[in-house]
Amino acid sequence: MAAAMPKSERIGLYPGTFDPITHGHMDIIRRAAHMVDWLIIGVAKNAGKSPLFSPVERVKMVQREVKKLHNTNIKVKPFDGLLVKTAQEMGASVLIRGLRGIGDFEYEMQMAAINRQLYPEVETIFLMACEGTQFVASRHVKEIASLGGKVIAFVSEDTAADLARRYSPKKPRGGAKSRGPQLI
Repeated sequence: MAAAMPKSERIGLYPGTFDPITHGHMDIIRRAAHMVDWLIIGVAKNAGKSPLFSPVERVKMVQREVKKLHNTNIKVKPFDGLLVKTAQEMGASVLIRGLRGIGDFEYEMQMAAINRQLYPEVETIFLMACEGTQFVASRHVKEIASLGGKVIAFVSEDTAADLARRYSPKKPRGGAKSRGPQLI
């Protein structure tokens, strides 16, 4: 009788800005969690994108949403710097990337090739967004929310409330009423 092979834990890293976390992100998280022993959601500082929410706020938002999955193999951690270095530090052997369309694929394929050169021990797995979320991007959600539109079709109720609070018009001093964002 052959000896059983020791099982090593497979750690996956799903990086992103998550500004804010959308239903599309959550779909990828749900599916990726079944592919690895541990899934780390890496919330990137990514100041170059001028995020609406701070890294601390985004980590808390992602933790709140992930908690709703009742899945104990998911952790949320902030990171800054080179993705493959972060993957190496976290012991990840798999990078999870979500794809919405062909434009995402071209960019992500290039990044996967570069990452493979930098850290050959990591493999990149692409997961296609489900049909209902392929068109959703965080930047679109923020734009809709900033103009007073309803975003509940794209994000959770909690995240929609976070966006509403962030974009709520400030009450002007001196009694004048704010008219909020105006479309011309």
